[in-house]
Amino acid sequence: MGGLQRSSAAQGTKHAAAGAKAASARGSWSSEGATIAQQPSFQEFLAQQTKALSTNERTEALETAADIATQPAAEIIHTLKKGETVWELARKQYQVDPQEILRLNNITNPSTLQVGQQLRIPARDQGAIATASEEVVAGWYGRFHQGKRMANGERFDMHAATIAHRDMPIGSKVELENPETGEKVRAVVTDRGPYHQGRDVDLSYGLAKRLSIAEQGVGKLKMRAL
Repeated sequence: MGGLQRSSAAQGTKHAAAGAKAASARGSWSSEGATIAQQPSFQEFLAQQTKALSTNERTEALETAADIATQPAAEIIHTLKKGETVWELARKQYQVDPQEILRLNNITNPSTLQVGQQLRIPARDQGAIATASEEVVAGWYGRFHQGKRMANGERFDMHAATIAHRDMPIGSKVELENPETGEKVRAVVTDRGPYHQGRDVDLSYGLAKRLSIAEQGVGKLKMRAL
């Protein structure tokens, strides 16, 4: 009887060992409740890498664009051609303040410029046209020039709303203001000048009188192109 029990126990142990071996052969992934870990296919892996690369490239492109946007604009070198004036270059071609061109090139008298001369044009963000009027030093001329031909071919009228400017296009319209009195007038560029050092514009006697600078002969005004 005892021998039979020992034999049954031995067979049970043998069957258990065989079952464990079979389970090991099948692998633990096949046991109940186990999670199967699947590796992505080559196509899926390639798509993931391409997406990651594209994202990095887009990020780098955005960073590069941001760097470029924050870099200061460079100056332009312009070679002066026949018939060109500082005023026309500033206002029409480069949209900058003409006074900035004069300052940048140390020009005190634009009439001395020559064809072929190189001018430094400020970057637009540095020399943008100001919305406010420009300050100018104004003188006037009157009786001595009465009836003489002006640059526009007409005869000078000392009482008319005309001014002389070195390089503003003939026919340009401007508004002039005396900041001390608040007096304002509108005028047209009809002549060239002034020919006195330190002046930016010459007014007719009539304009000078209306702006209260006739008696003192010269004064500081604000000028705005219309």
